[in-house]
Amino acid sequence: MMRALVTVVVGAVVTGVVIGLLPGITADGPWAVPAVAIVLGVFAAVLRPLLVTLLSAIGWPGVVAGWIVVQSLLVWVALQVTPGIHVDGFWPAFWASWLGAILMTIGLWLVTAGQQGVATRHLLRVNRRFRRSVPPTTVPGVIMIQIDGLSAPLARWAIEAGNLPTIGRWLRSGSHTLTKWHARMPATTPASQAGLLHGASDRVPAFRWYEKPAGRLVVTNHPADSALVESRLSDGRGLLADGGVSVSNVFSGDASTSLFTMSTLRGRRPGPARYLSAYLLDPFGLTRSLVLAAGEIVKELHQARRQRLRQVEPRMHRDWRYVLLRGATNVLLRNLNLTVIAEQIMRGAPTVFCDLVDYDEIAHHAGPARPEALASLDGIDGVLAVLEEVAAAAPRPYRFVVLSDHGQSQGATFRQRYGLTLEDLLAGELPGEDLVVAAGGNLALVYFPRLPGRATVEELEQRFPQLLPALTGHPGIGWVMVRSGRDGPVVLGRDGRRRLRDDHVDGADPLAGFGPHAADDLRRHDSLDHTGDLVINSLWDPVAGEVAAFEELIGCHGGLGGAQERPVLIHPRDFAVPGPLTGADAVYRVLCGWLEQTGCRTPRSLIRRG
Repeated sequence: MMRALVTVVVGAVVTGVVIGLLPGITADGPWAVPAVAIVLGVFAAVLRPLLVTLLSAIGWPGVVAGWIVVQSLLVWVALQVTPGIHVDGFWPAFWASWLGAILMTIGLWLVTAGQQGVATRHLLRVNRRFRRSVPPTTVPGVIMIQIDGLSAPLARWAIEAGNLPTIGRWLRSGSHTLTKWHARMPATTPASQAGLLHGASDRVPAFRWYEKPAGRLVVTNHPADSALVESRLSDGRGLLADGGVSVSNVFSGDASTSLFTMSTLRGRRPGPARYLSAYLLDPFGLTRSLVLAAGEIVKELHQARRQRLRQVEPRMHRDWRYVLLRGATNVLLRNLNLTVIAEQIMRGAPTVFCDLVDYDEIAHHAGPARPEALASLDGIDGVLAVLEEVAAAAPRPYRFVVLSDHGQSQGATFRQRYGLTLEDLLAGELPGEDLVVAAGGNLALVYFPRLPGRATVEELEQRFPQLLPALTGHPGIGWVMVRSGRDGPVVLGRDGRRRLRDDHVDGADPLAGFGPHAADDLRRHDSLDHTGDLVINSLWDPVAGEVAAFEELIGCHGGLGGAQERPVLIHPRDFAVPGPLTGADAVYRVLCGWLEQTGCRTPRSLIRRG
C-alpha cells in the first residue's frame, strides 16, 4: 500500500511540474493536479491493453506510431475530461506525455533508490491476466539464466564484494551451491550453447570458421548461419524440448517458444510479436528504458575517460558504436528480457533459458574485473531479484539455475603489443597466397583454400618453409597445432613440439602452463569438422595473467589461457552434480537430469518405449 501511495504521489508531483513547465496546459487549482494523474492511471490500466492488441494487428507501422502517440493520446484525453484542467489542443499533451515519462522514471528511481519493487509490481500487474488463466500446479518449473562470460573465480569474488547480493543470499541460506566447470576449447558462446542446449558442442569449432567444401565462412551471430548450424545440432530433444522457452540465445534448444534467439529469427512472421508490442507501447517499457539507457551512455563516457586519465593498462579505445551498444545491452535488452521472462513465468512455462550478455560485452571492452564490468553484475543480480519475486506469485513453484558459458581472460591485444595483426604476420610470410583467418579471442583458425582437405605440416613445410618457424618464433604466439601425415596432430612451440597421439615431447613442451586439460582439448579440437589447417593460440603469461587477443578486445575468450576456460554453475543444493564437469555437453546431461527430476522433461527412455 505504501509503495502504491509513493507512486501516486510521485505521479502527482510530476504532473504538477509538467503543467507548470509547458505552455498550453493550465490547472484551476492544486486539487486538479492529482486528479488528472489518477484519471491517467485509470485510462492506462483500462485502455492500453486494448490499444496494444489493435496496434499489434496492424504490424510494425502501428507499433511504431503507437509508441510515439499512444501515451500522448491517453494524456490528451485525461486532460480533456478532468475537471479544472485546460489544454490547448493535442501538441501540448504530446510534449507533456514525453516529459512526464522522463520525469516519472527519474522520480521513481530517486524515491525508491533504484529498488526493484517498482519493476516487480509493474510486471505482476501487466501479467495478471495470464496468472488468472493458468491452472496452478505443484510441479516445479526451472529458470536457467546464463550470465555470459562470467568465470567461476570472478563470480566468487563478485559475491564476496557484494556485486551479486541475490546469489550471495542463496548461497548463504544453503538453498544453492556453486560449482565450476571446464569449458573445452573453443571457449565461446556458440560452442558452449551448442553443448548446453543440444549436447553437441563438437559441431562448433569456433565463433566463426571456414568450410572448405562449400567455400563459405560461417559466422554464428548471423541468423542464417546460426540456423544452419542448429539444423546440424538438433535431434528434437534439446534441453528445452517439452514446452521450454528460449530467450536471447544463439540456439533454441528445441524450445516450443523461441524469442530473440539467433537461429530462429529468420522465418518468423513479419511484424512484431505481441510481447514486443506490449514492451514498446508501455511507457514503463521502452520509454523508461531509453531514459535509463541515456544514463548508461553518460556513465560509459565518464568511465572510459577515467581509464584514460588514470592510464589504466591494458585498455582500448571505446568508440561510439560500443557506447551505443552498452546502452542497448545493459538497459534495453536486459529490460526486454526481464519483461519476456516474467510473462513466461506467469504463463507457467516449465523451463526458460535466457542468455544475459551485459557483463560479457562490457568485460570485452573494459576488462573482466574492471569496476564497470563488475557494476553490470549488479544489474544482472537485480534481474534475478525481480524474477524471484515474480516467481513467488506464479501458478507453479520455480527453481533457479544460474550458469555461464565461459569466462574471460584479459590482456593487451596482439596488435597493441606488436603493431601488427595476425593477418599482417601471415601475409608477410605468404605474399600473394589465398588465406582465410578466422579469429575469435586469442584463438585463430587459418585455412588455405587452394589446398584440398586438411593441409599437413609436411605439405606446409615444403610449400612455405618459413611460415611455421615465423609463427612459433613470434613472442605473441603460444603454440600452433597442425596435422602431420605421419604423426597425426602435433603442437609446435618456440623451443619444442608435442605429439598429441602419445604425448611425446621433443624439447620444451609448448603446452606447459596452459592447464591440465590442454592436451585433451586439442586432441578433441583436431577431430572436429572444419577446424583450421593451422590452429593458433596467443601467448599466455601466467605471471601477469594475460593473453593477447587477435581481435581488438582486451577481455577475450576462445582459446586457452586464464579464466576463460572456467565458467560457473550455481544451482539448488538438492540438484546433484555427479563429479567434475568437463565440457558443455556434460553440463547439458546434468541439466537434462535435473529437468527430468522436477518433472519438466520426459526421459529419453520413456520416449523410446512410447
